[in-house]
Amino acid sequence: MSMNNKQRWMGGVVLLGGGVLLAALLLKGQEEIHQKQTQTVPTGQTQKTNQVAPVGEAVQLQPLTVDVATEKRLLEEQKRSRERAVAEQEAKAAEFLRMQQQAEADAARKAAEEYAAMNARRNATAVREGTDLPPEMTQDDKTKAQQKIDDQKKLEAQKKADTEKKLNEQKRQATEAENKAAEEKKRKAQEDAKKKADADKKAEAMKKVEADRKKAETDKKAADEIKRKEQEAAKKKAEAEKARKLLEDGDRGHKQWMVQVALAANEDNADAVASKLRAKGYKVTQSKTSKGIRIMVGPSKDRDAADVTRKKINADESLGMKSAWINEWTPLDKR
Repeated sequence: MSMNNKQRWMGGVVLLGGGVLLAALLLKGQEEIHQKQTQTVPTGQTQKTNQVAPVGEAVQLQPLTVDVATEKRLLEEQKRSRERAVAEQEAKAAEFLRMQQQAEADAARKAAEEYAAMNARRNATAVREGTDLPPEMTQDDKTKAQQKIDDQKKLEAQKKADTEKKLNEQKRQATEAENKAAEEKKRKAQEDAKKKADADKKAEAMKKVEADRKKAETDKKAADEIKRKEQEAAKKKAEAEKARKLLEDGDRGHKQWMVQVALAANEDNADAVASKLRAKGYKVTQSKTSKGIRIMVGPSKDRDAADVTRKKINADESLGMKSAWINEWTPLDKR
């Protein structure tokens, strides 16, 4: 094997090995990206589905158990990992492509130099053979020799064309690899955008569910508060009616003695005074007048019993009611 053929053979081997190495790197990069995409992140949390309550019953919404911030952070980390992997693969592909292009350029330059040197040697040999042909060589021998030279030229031209064809094929494959990497990057970006949109949509739905739950709780509290106030108002009304009947009717035809403790300006003050007296075991009644709300203890059977109660109330420092006095009550229809 001549030196020129050896060099051409080595150049073809280098180019072929470069193409195989580039394909291997691209496949390895795709496998790494696929492995990173298929990694699962355990959240340890499951979301319970809210059940529809029957008609007439209060809706009990379950609290949310999915951490939206954690899910977004995990998606962002996966996105950054994929972007880093794609960037590293692109850098490796670009570096290998640069090395391959450099090797191709060096091989092409060496092939051109060898081809030029071979043509120069062939031309010199042809000139020398033409001048050194023995006189006795026939015309047929000269034709065969020229045919051999022409065949050699065609063979060299065919080898050069094959080499250029291989280089063009390798360039085409490198271009396809770059286009494929760009398409993969674009697809990953679209997937990330879709996942982000889905996560945002899910977060909005979760926020709406949480807002509905809070609204239901607020409405329930408001309804309970209204009900409590209505019950308190009904209780106060019943007590006032009871006091009115007691004061107006009582034992008909007999006097009644009540110890009036205070005259409150409003119901809150009257309720506070009444609570203190009831805590001490006194029977308290309240009666509205044009001047305020009267707070009274009793009734007592006679004035002496009422006076004992008055003194006891005045002497109790914890009550702080030293201005209690006795009122004589008569039913309205007997006044």
